[in-house]
Amino acid sequence: MNSSEARSRFARVRNILVVSAASVAVLACQTMSTGPDLDAADATPPKRMVTQGTATKIISQNLTKCAHTTPKMNVRVAAVGLITASDGTVITMPAQTALQKGTGPMSYDLYNECNQVTPANAAAVSTANVPVIDIDADGEVITGFIVADNYYEMYVNGKLVSVDNTPYTPFNSSIVKFKVKRPYTLAFLVVDWDEHLGLGMEVFPVPVTPKTMKYYPGDGGLIAKFSDGTVTDSSWKAQSFYIGPLMDPSDVVEVGHVHDVIAATGGRTHPYARRPPCEEKCYAVHYPIPANWQSARFNDRYWPRAWEFTDREIGVTNLPAYTRYPELFEGARWIWSQNLVLDNVMIARKTVR
Repeated sequence: MNSSEARSRFARVRNILVVSAASVAVLACQTMSTGPDLDAADATPPKRMVTQGTATKIISQNLTKCAHTTPKMNVRVAAVGLITASDGTVITMPAQTALQKGTGPMSYDLYNECNQVTPANAAAVSTANVPVIDIDADGEVITGFIVADNYYEMYVNGKLVSVDNTPYTPFNSSIVKFKVKRPYTLAFLVVDWDEHLGLGMEVFPVPVTPKTMKYYPGDGGLIAKFSDGTVTDSSWKAQSFYIGPLMDPSDVVEVGHVHDVIAATGGRTHPYARRPPCEEKCYAVHYPIPANWQSARFNDRYWPRAWEFTDREIGVTNLPAYTRYPELFEGARWIWSQNLVLDNVMIARKTVR
């Protein structure tokens, strides 16, 4: 091969490579979507706020509305109150919610004794009449099944798509439908409601007997599965914002953005987590909730990953709102933040690509 032929062949190969690279680039632009640019991540951990005792002002007597009740249903009062932290900050107990504000679509029942919606099994469940919330008009319709202990509100790309219609008990479960394009971001606010507002404690069990504990630290939990294969698991981010009851605020140890209490309290789940004897004198530690936590742009880079828990650890082995429908939640895991018992308000996020 002479030098002229070599140069010609090299030129042809180079042109092929250039065209191929351009085609790959065009294809990548057509098939890959990175979503909106994220806001800058704040590496500075938020300051803690400390409270002691119960909320001093009740601003809502009861958010629970149960159309049908029986003595066995364990219908609890979901009140809302205000408490003042040691730095003067006034905090809503147990949390500011869309339910209290009356915003967003109410959840569609999978199982709800209050509304007498109790399908016998998954085969008896219909999603045909579940309203579809549009995020993207040309998106994919996704169906989800949700159980939260106790209250949830769910956002997709910052849009509120479902507000739990039963904030405390009896335990219920929900169905949601939304239309969206990938990538999209799911964000849940989940509240473990408390009867002793500000302490993170409830009366257990109900109805009250001589053996009932008047100051009992409850626990939380979130499980969800969606028709596109998305499930709750440890790939989610989960951050806590209200931790109690505590014998002392120093029981909470902050390592960066991780709020941990394991060393002082004995464990993350019942029966290992100790029940503090301080009762109405117990402390709680709070953190400000970011204003844009629902947004797809919110950068949760420094948030810890969610912890996974079993049915037994959550205490739902006899919960018909969940156990009647194993097929609908197959593959999903119960998740929460660092401490299942002491973390009372949690935000969980996941970007689906």
